[in-house]
Amino acid sequence: MTCETAAPPRRLRYPLVLTVLLAALLAAGLAGLVLGSVTIPPGDVLRILTGDAPPGPYPTIVLDVRLPRVLLGAVVGAGLAVIGTVLQALVRNPLADPFLLGASSGASTGAVMVVVLGVGGGVATTVSMPLGAFAGSLAALIAVYAMARRGGTMTTGRLVLAGVAVQYILSALTSLVLVTAAEAEHLRAIMFWTLGGLGQARWNTLWLPAAVLLAGLALLLTLARPLDLLLVGEEGATALGLDTGRFRAAVFVLASLVTGVLVAASGSIGFVGLMVPHAVRMLVGASHRALLPVAALAGAAFVVLADLLARTVAGSQEIPVGVVTALAGGPFFLWLLRRTTRTEGITG
Repeated sequence: MTCETAAPPRRLRYPLVLTVLLAALLAAGLAGLVLGSVTIPPGDVLRILTGDAPPGPYPTIVLDVRLPRVLLGAVVGAGLAVIGTVLQALVRNPLADPFLLGASSGASTGAVMVVVLGVGGGVATTVSMPLGAFAGSLAALIAVYAMARRGGTMTTGRLVLAGVAVQYILSALTSLVLVTAAEAEHLRAIMFWTLGGLGQARWNTLWLPAAVLLAGLALLLTLARPLDLLLVGEEGATALGLDTGRFRAAVFVLASLVTGVLVAASGSIGFVGLMVPHAVRMLVGASHRALLPVAALAGAAFVVLADLLARTVAGSQEIPVGVVTALAGGPFFLWLLRRTTRTEGITG
């Protein structure tokens, strides 16, 4: 794995990095509230946020439409970046990402099955759908891991091929289920589940992703040392007292749960968990205790900006946010794949 970046001096830089990323997230969030089909003066946005709302439609636009969307983008971006960071440590491969490993596609398939089959009735959108997404995400991760790991080793080539294969199979299954559902509105949902979108963000659907993200991040921070041990290799981690099999299984379940809940709320948004961990490692090194909070802030800012771009770059026509992240992540993935396979000297 190429994640073993030497940690730079952190005592002076780490608070600065956190401060800069927090400022970037706040600036991106403010821009997300100001810009859109209707541009609202920043001063009016700040007055609305502080309870001094001017008369007119602006408070409704800011508080009921844009603010939930910005917050959901921040939650989803933070979660995907954190899970990408963890998956890269678990499989010891820099190409790991919830989208590329099929976890996002599995979550989409699980959520779609719940919606189409009507499981859970009226509570489907709050409980049943995230549970279905969690089950689909976990099944996809297990399948990819089992296919990619052979003889105790896992090459980049096998991991990528297994992930792409599972991802395509599940995406095709999702589309097939939606098309054959004979509901016109389900056709529109295909784009949401395959390309991602934040347009459905509402206050009553925000609490669950936020709660799962906060709980998951807190738990993963307590597991920072075992995650660091995995970076030294299987034998080294075992020699240092880590039961790698049980640890991987437990964290796979946690990663699947967080991914499933996020995808249930936003659809499948790819490459965030691939790009952000690599970028933030260059800032703070590979220690997960330092890395995870930074990845969360950077991922949050990235998706908020990507969503702002998606709903403003084409005028009144909104682009799925997954298209924006794919346009940035696709070339990055190809560059990283070429560099990784060259380092390994094998292709699978």
